[in-house]
Amino acid sequence: MADFTSEVKTIPHNDDIIFAMLSDMSNLERIKDRIPQDKIKDFTFDRDTCSFTVDPVGSVMFQIVEREPNKTIKFSTTNSPIPLLMWIQLKQVAEKDTKLKMTVRADLNPFLKPMVSKPLQEAIDKISEIVACLPYE
Repeated sequence: MADFTSEVKTIPHNDDIIFAMLSDMSNLERIKDRIPQDKIKDFTFDRDTCSFTVDPVGSVMFQIVEREPNKTIKFSTTNSPIPLLMWIQLKQVAEKDTKLKMTVRADLNPFLKPMVSKPLQEAIDKISEIVACLPYE
């Protein structure tokens, strides 16, 4: 197993608003137009799942497997070339000041690890930036 962790991001909203948005994948409708169509195809989602196709990786599906109100949301791949567990941690430190950290745990064999470690770290960093900038109101 290998863990990849984002930098801590600051979101200028309270944790209850952020949690409500992130714990319901149907809210992805709000940002669907920001997703690069040339990189991600066949994008579908509902409250608990999100699936898409990425070239050359193939089809990927994430499912929310645990929600701890205003603190943690855990996602697991149910269809992916590499088994992943991802979680988002939230910590409100003041009114309209919440910290966010994302972690991905990947089940990588020793042959794959050197090839995918850098792209996975870059992906988690980029995703955390996007999540921190979402329209929460």
